[in-house]
Amino acid sequence: MNAAARSKGRHDRPPLVVWYNTRCPVCDAGIDWQRNRLLAAVRAGTIEFRDINAQPDALARYGATLDDIRRRLHATDEAGRLVVGADVAIALWKLTPGEGWLAALLGNRVMLPLTRLVYDRFADLLFAWNKRRGRW
Repeated sequence: MNAAARSKGRHDRPPLVVWYNTRCPVCDAGIDWQRNRLLAAVRAGTIEFRDINAQPDALARYGATLDDIRRRLHATDEAGRLVVGADVAIALWKLTPGEGWLAALLGNRVMLPLTRLVYDRFADLLFAWNKRRGRW
């Protein structure tokens, strides 16, 4: 049994579950691209991608609303902790072959505040654009 399978069995959840919004064409395309880069991890059960529109209350126990998740990526780690926004992107980059450098560059303690700020502003603009387009 590989480490991912042991970890999943031990906690009954994959190390990372990413919740995203398929109604946003930009978000959907980005996650589709990322999921394809992480196909081996998906198959191994190391990561799961889930559409929040299929389970709108999935993260309610964390206080996250459907609009919160439509606005920013959300994930849960293997300990069940909530990860939000740029921190999800960094976690994905760490797992994605050839993208660890992005995680190191944009996720270090000096750059992380700026990374989060830029991510949040972009997410706000994207959310507003989707809302104006009537996607929700």
